[in-house]
Amino acid sequence: MELMTERIESIKAGAVGGLSVAVAWGVTSLGNQLMLSSGIESWAIFPEWQRLWLSGASAGVAGFLFGVTYRYIIRDDVNPHLKSGAVFAFGLVRGLAQVEVGLSNPNSVVPVAVMASESILMFAVARVLLDAAIARHWVKPFSSF
Repeated sequence: MELMTERIESIKAGAVGGLSVAVAWGVTSLGNQLMLSSGIESWAIFPEWQRLWLSGASAGVAGFLFGVTYRYIIRDDVNPHLKSGAVFAFGLVRGLAQVEVGLSNPNSVVPVAVMASESILMFAVARVLLDAAIARHWVKPFSSF
């Protein structure tokens, strides 16, 4: 029974993380479309609507995985280094992948660097919302046995 409870709590943490990263991605994507779209369109492989769906789905899945992992990382600890480390680990992995793709087009270095920074911001938003959900007991942290 306890194993099923832990799984449900992980799914809840993943849902909070996935939704928060997806919403944060939507806000930053809208900003990118309004301010940076000329530098990004030149290296887009997919049509615009497909790229948006793929990128949004990718952000949501990454947020879900972040939520589940974050719950296990922080456990019952009150360690800000663990929390920040989780945000930077996920943000840098996603951001550096964007930088690597952007390096194929030297004209898009600044927009890609902005998007890489936004990746860290998206996971920071997820962290804040997960911490709030845990503080309100909507999601229980993983407890060490």
